[in-house]
Amino acid sequence: MQKVLIANRGEIAVRIIRACHDLDLQTVAVYSEADAEALHVLHADEAICIGEAPSSKSYLKIPHILSACEITGADALHPGYGFLSENPNFASICESCGLNFIGPSPKSIALLGDKAKAKSTALSVGCPVIPGSEGVVSDFAQAIEIAKEIGFPIFIKAVAGGGGKGIRIAYNEAEFGKQFLAARSEAEASFSNPDVYLEKMIMTPRHIEVQVVGDKYGNYVHLGERDCTIQRRRQKLIEEAPSPILSAKLREKMGQAAIKVVRAAGYHSVGTVEFLLDQNHHFYFMEVNTRIQVEHTVTEQLTGVDLVREQLKIAMGKTLEYQQKDIHFNGHTIQFRINAENPAAGFAPSPGQLEYYLPPGGPGVRVDSACYSGYKIPPNYDSMIGKLIVHGKTRQEAMAVGKRALREFHIGGVHSTIPFHLYMLEDDKFLRADFDLAYIDQLISEGSQFLRD
Repeated sequence: MQKVLIANRGEIAVRIIRACHDLDLQTVAVYSEADAEALHVLHADEAICIGEAPSSKSYLKIPHILSACEITGADALHPGYGFLSENPNFASICESCGLNFIGPSPKSIALLGDKAKAKSTALSVGCPVIPGSEGVVSDFAQAIEIAKEIGFPIFIKAVAGGGGKGIRIAYNEAEFGKQFLAARSEAEASFSNPDVYLEKMIMTPRHIEVQVVGDKYGNYVHLGERDCTIQRRRQKLIEEAPSPILSAKLREKMGQAAIKVVRAAGYHSVGTVEFLLDQNHHFYFMEVNTRIQVEHTVTEQLTGVDLVREQLKIAMGKTLEYQQKDIHFNGHTIQFRINAENPAAGFAPSPGQLEYYLPPGGPGVRVDSACYSGYKIPPNYDSMIGKLIVHGKTRQEAMAVGKRALREFHIGGVHSTIPFHLYMLEDDKFLRADFDLAYIDQLISEGSQFLRD
């Protein structure tokens, strides 16, 4: 592996390019017409335009990406996150073209990308799963019987769903039929696959995910958990590690459960096994993300393991250089997603030109971004400006660093989520780690201060 094409954009493309350069690998950036002046284009050794601004005409256009590989002589491809990163067909095409796909095998992606099959895999190794249907339910009569057996409230989830999409909630039998049909219609429209499955709704849960790393020779480690409970409409806003409510014993139990799942799937590369944690600290398997995560930075700062570099080395056929006993968790890390959104307007997108962009620095501060003063944030993609990652010896110290860094983070020309994060660092429940997945949506419905200019 000598030249890597990064089939992505934004901060993750910049992050991958840096890891490639650290390993003396040449890089190729691809970009849409809207991203001609993007930072990943400037940082890469080569860059090639692959289409118009809409992602459907550029970053999701497989023939264009493969042509870019052929033109530049790239022998490997890193998909980043989002776009084509969890598309088993794309991974398979890359392999058939002689490209080293930097990620798990197409077979593993297909297995774990199918929510019903992933759940069956978890069950087969004794990993706790949320009560629900055994696979897809397409017949309403069967679905309502299963729903009554499981008990309401209940999730109706698209098998091919992701990112919080393709989910409906039925709180009782009377509304189940309407939500069942709506879920199937949305699944068909969003993923070209109407299949859904049922899952018991765990009340007041926390979202805990475990980072795993596995090579091609059956060696696995987990790098602890990330608490991703602070979300708005199932979109993560703040992530931290370690979780402020997990014991060391529960951490290891969840870590080993995660390893069993990926081992059963024949997985190699980095990946994330996601769980729900209930009020009694019982955890339940939710899904596996077969790619690098937006919040991988949290684990990197906590453990000192460069996850993107590990991805590259595993793809090159290298063996893991460490065992579970070598992994240590140092202090506390929090990530704040700085998005071009206006909290005072219901987090409405706020694309536009950055009149100025002055990121913070100093001890305990890391910023991953693809922005600079004068850069124009296009309306065609996600609204992320950057990720602010802070570290301290304790959670309290990390929050103090976060407060200082957020106050130093100056962005002009667009709205950002910085006011929201500063609000949260004064919020009693957040400070006490006394929150669940519904907390931010609850604050919004109550008209909290961050919703005002």
